[in-house]
Amino acid sequence: MAEEEVVDQQELFEHHRFKVDPGQSLLRIDKFLCARIENVSRTRIQEAANAGNILVNNNPVKPNYRVKPNDIVQVVLPNPPREIELIPENIPIGIVYEDDDVIVVNKEAGMVVHPAYGNYTGTLVNALMWHFKDLPLFQTGEIRPGLVHRIDKNTSGILVLAKNELALNKLSRQFYDRTTDRKYIAIVWGIPDPPEGTITGHVGRNIRDRKIMQVFPDGSHGKSAITHYKIIEEFSYVSVVECKLETGRTHQIRVHFSHIRHPLFNDEEYGGERILKGTTFSKYQQFVKNCFAILPRQALHAKSLAFDHPVTGKRLFFDSELPDDMKQVIEKWRSYISGRDSQFS
Repeated sequence: MAEEEVVDQQELFEHHRFKVDPGQSLLRIDKFLCARIENVSRTRIQEAANAGNILVNNNPVKPNYRVKPNDIVQVVLPNPPREIELIPENIPIGIVYEDDDVIVVNKEAGMVVHPAYGNYTGTLVNALMWHFKDLPLFQTGEIRPGLVHRIDKNTSGILVLAKNELALNKLSRQFYDRTTDRKYIAIVWGIPDPPEGTITGHVGRNIRDRKIMQVFPDGSHGKSAITHYKIIEEFSYVSVVECKLETGRTHQIRVHFSHIRHPLFNDEEYGGERILKGTTFSKYQQFVKNCFAILPRQALHAKSLAFDHPVTGKRLFFDSELPDDMKQVIEKWRSYISGRDSQFS
């Protein structure tokens, strides 16, 4: 987010743009926009402005700003303009925390976060549309109601969503300003050197395959991306790493580790689905294939998330257990390496 692997949004999308007429008299911007945008309330405009999502000449303004002739007015929101019709669906979701403003969920691997080409139903947003069918934000018909970041279909873990316009704007601004704290656990091929470090390199769409991402070290394409990592356990041929995101580009962790030749274990799109380290012994080859069968996805979990509550301002922290498939594979590697080492001790 493309989740999020990490598909956490670090951009705002332009929904409306107006050039103020040369003869326009001074007028509050909330009134100006209410007269020009269909089916929008003045309160909604004011909340967007208070969160910094109403721009005049590329600068955020407050609701009482008075537009002037030839001003360029933009309304930017954390989701793209509506693309398809959303269908509420009664799908179970793992709710970790909920209050009047936010909901934190622990997404299972295999669930798409929001509808898109090829996945119009069965997504987390479809489930939330059902769960929150009485909330105004989830009645707007927008493609990603409440969504301020996302993670890939086959990545598990913690996500926060907004339940009202004010929370949506406040949370999206935190992700945009990088004041959230997000940590992931991954299993990668090999042992990264150094054991603790930072991976940098612009991330953008692959030039030959638009479905995946690519690192552009020279910054010629894509957007700046920064991933901090630390090895927390190593098993000779694979390592368990903790990753902290400074940015949140599409597939950032997955493409960054592939770039440094340590792709995520069983990551089909970035070369991790092959046996990249170890021996040619058939017993070892079968062991890895058994691990692939237990974990039929990229080994990535969004373990924790911290953010400031959009209304109270209190710092909230949410952590999660590793899912069973990753725990089982880590334990299998631990036992395998321990057993191998004991033969030669």
